[in-house]
Amino acid sequence: MAVRRFLITKKVLLFTILIGIIAGIAATAFYLILDVFSWLFLETFAGLEIPQAHGETSLIELELELLTCEFTGILIIIPAVGGLFSGITVYSTAPEAEGHGTDAVIKAVHSLKGIVRGRVAMVKMIASGLTIGSGGSAGREGPIAQITASIISILTSKIGLSEKEREILVMAAAAAGVGSIFKSPVGGALFGVEVPYKKDYEVEVFVPALIASFIGYAIFSMFVGWQPIFETPLYRFSPLELPLFAMLGIIAGLSARFYVRVFYGVRDWFKKMNIPDHYKPAIGGIVVGLIAFYFPQVLSTGYGWVQLAIYGELAIELMILLVFTKILATSFTIGSGGSGGVFAPSIVIGAMIGGAFGRILYGFFPEIIYDPGIFVLIGMASFFAGAAKVPLTAIIMVAEMTGDYNILAPAILASTLSYIVSGEASIYENQLEYREESPIHLPEIIDSIMEKIRVEEVMSPDLVIVKTDDSLNVVEEVMRKYNQTAVPVVDENGNYVGLLSIYDVLSVPREMRSNTRVGNIIKQNPIYVSPNDSIKKAISLMMENKIFRLPVINYEEKKRLIGCIAYEDIVKMLYYRTLKE
Repeated sequence: MAVRRFLITKKVLLFTILIGIIAGIAATAFYLILDVFSWLFLETFAGLEIPQAHGETSLIELELELLTCEFTGILIIIPAVGGLFSGITVYSTAPEAEGHGTDAVIKAVHSLKGIVRGRVAMVKMIASGLTIGSGGSAGREGPIAQITASIISILTSKIGLSEKEREILVMAAAAAGVGSIFKSPVGGALFGVEVPYKKDYEVEVFVPALIASFIGYAIFSMFVGWQPIFETPLYRFSPLELPLFAMLGIIAGLSARFYVRVFYGVRDWFKKMNIPDHYKPAIGGIVVGLIAFYFPQVLSTGYGWVQLAIYGELAIELMILLVFTKILATSFTIGSGGSGGVFAPSIVIGAMIGGAFGRILYGFFPEIIYDPGIFVLIGMASFFAGAAKVPLTAIIMVAEMTGDYNILAPAILASTLSYIVSGEASIYENQLEYREESPIHLPEIIDSIMEKIRVEEVMSPDLVIVKTDDSLNVVEEVMRKYNQTAVPVVDENGNYVGLLSIYDVLSVPREMRSNTRVGNIIKQNPIYVSPNDSIKKAISLMMENKIFRLPVINYEEKKRLIGCIAYEDIVKMLYYRTLKE
């Protein structure tokens, strides 16, 4: 039985290129939709000027003079309006588009054979645009991952790729979408490798995800610019700072555990709420609006505030408060069923943790810390590494989003510690621990088990045999009595001659079977296995010859029958071994 292995064939390579093109176009379209909704809800109706990160470019230049509401409480209402429209859109058309998107893709890959409904792409794009554009505390990562995964899932099914190919390419598509919209092609590819598991890697995703991410990144950057999302000075650090970065990693890991607990606590509270799901995001939006009335920094992705933290323009007290308010705003936005990602909020929360920590330390150790701004970046990486269980992704993605690879050493230290300290907590609840737990890899697991189990562990010493001088009528009676479709044949000395199947018997006309001896029709190419052969070999011989039992021959005395191995016994053994593994 062959293992389904993912091979980069010409067909798959061409499809990977197509994934990159689709990811780049989809990311650009989604970015534009967010621009339009943000302009409409926040700039026009609420009259807010939300700062943008250095590399965030507006794709629209609208000069329309719409009436700005003079009611100071409008900010409380706007996220609720966006949540209401988003909830109605999602739960009336594609309920799986609720939440943060990436988790839905992980579930589709692990449990749904990589199938994501086609309608999800458009629903997710509109619903997330409404949620984030109206100020919901969410990011672009989850939506674009689910959008690209939906499109590619449909296309792979249309062109007849295998289940394994679809599962891998859907995950690669999600990774390419993330790599495109965050201008982080390598980080995006690593995201596809790491995010399905807490402690393992989907290594087969890397090559197609890397190719697709670079193509998607190139297309997206043609429209929004090539500069990294965040502008940073070229940082340097002293080895004396490493213990401080280690402390930041521990704090980030503990904070990640708190974040996950609050996030899913709020989500579970909304699930118990006895009202239609359509309206729950509006309730979450009201809470977000109330928080934003006092802390407008929690609205939308929040990358502009991260940029200000890097510049050192935010007060320590504000950054500390934003850690808690952003966690609450994100939990109520997405936990209520709003549509948006958790990557951007995690970046903001981590940045504020790092920014406040760095500024506090700088007051005590100005002779050791060159620039407290570096702690903002390390906070971003380490917090996301702990919350999402993606340390490699977090390290590389933050380096790419800032264009500063000098942060790698402290980022590795802090992110690793955060990943360890955060324990089992993960913002992606559909992540599995290891590859072995995913149905994707069940054939590989079974194949590995079959290679390890020897025939002697499964064989039975009981034998049903016929002799070369028996008539075919006798053979028919033996097969019927013992319910067998093939029996081993021995000669007058008891030596194994070959295997006689029911097909061999039926090939002889009924009226001739009483006078036809087994020795006249037995094939001279005996089929058998030895005690030390693997059950994989036994299964292969059974499938090849369309039989369910095989004779077992002694190695030293190759003509002596010592037992038989049955298909049903192999299946039982595999079942119990798979459970044990």
